[in-house]
Amino acid sequence: MGEAALKKSEPARLVVALGERSYDIVVGERILGKAGQYILPLIRGKKVLIVCDETVAKLYLHRLTNALEEAQIRSRSILVKPGEGSKSMASFGELMEALLAEKPDRKTTLIALGGGVIGDLTGFAASVLLRGVEFIQIPTTLLSQVDSSVGGKTGINSRWGKNLIGSFHQPRLVLADVATLATLPKRELLSGYAEVLKYGLINDTAFFGWLEQHGAGLIGGDTALMTEAILRSCAAKAAIVGEDEKESGVRALLNLGHTFGHALEAETGYGDALLHGEAVAIGMVLALKMSVVMGLCPQADMDRVIAHYKTVGLAFCPKSIRKDWNVDALMEHFTRDKKAEGGKLTFILLRGIGKAFITQEVNVETLRDMLAKAVGA
Repeated sequence: MGEAALKKSEPARLVVALGERSYDIVVGERILGKAGQYILPLIRGKKVLIVCDETVAKLYLHRLTNALEEAQIRSRSILVKPGEGSKSMASFGELMEALLAEKPDRKTTLIALGGGVIGDLTGFAASVLLRGVEFIQIPTTLLSQVDSSVGGKTGINSRWGKNLIGSFHQPRLVLADVATLATLPKRELLSGYAEVLKYGLINDTAFFGWLEQHGAGLIGGDTALMTEAILRSCAAKAAIVGEDEKESGVRALLNLGHTFGHALEAETGYGDALLHGEAVAIGMVLALKMSVVMGLCPQADMDRVIAHYKTVGLAFCPKSIRKDWNVDALMEHFTRDKKAEGGKLTFILLRGIGKAFITQEVNVETLRDMLAKAVGA
């Protein structure tokens, strides 16, 4: 990214290139207080509805509403409960009723202020409210700043699996204030770091090497390192989304670790026992294990990845989360994965660090055996 990316006084801009629906990702420090100047040129009306969870509202809602007021933008706020539980059909219904009570029109813009849950929930609401209104992402967690706020995937969970109900609906803007990460607990930072690490494992060995050198400092709160990691992650995702918006090909690589991770999340009930980023972190290790078992990936690469996990304190073993995993239940979740086609399971595996690929050539019994050993069943 270079020196310009690290200058606190100059927010950096990246573009998600989607023709007429292209939009900017703006990354900088303390830019939430200037949100109005970024948002005003993009909205068609003078009314916005902010969706935020109760925890983030106490920290940042007033800064956003003040910034909007300075730009003469009228806003109303709707609060939801924090946590993955809000990505349910029941919570989505409550949110839609609350939005409709505000008498929106088709020029109303929704703003998602918060982490990945709020972004997914608000984006899905925007895609169906009055058959579609515009929305803006203001992510406040590392995970949402580097991944979920970018690319237009929206949705909610079902008892059948994660994000099985949703839509593709691109935001008008992603505004990532790095200063909001200062209030994140270390566990949340690590959860987001898993998604940062993913980009190195997919196709950027140099970035993985950079993370080996700087990851501990990033987790320790170094703002310059966080900014660099956010920009590099967003640039990687923007390039892939620009090439394959609706995941008909290469975009599926961004799901590295997610097929395994989503199954683990479903079995733990989408609660605090296992955060999404933790599930992805463990899922990437399981993808590596499967790749090694199949003779696709050198054991040395897997060892190198686990060594880095240990250095930064990232979870890598399913048995550290719980001792009684049900292998049959996990296998069943794989069959419901969105990437499964015609009864064939689809996985993102690796031929090495930075060499991810998509395959349906996974032997089910080999998979079951690897999984049983990994989860201790």
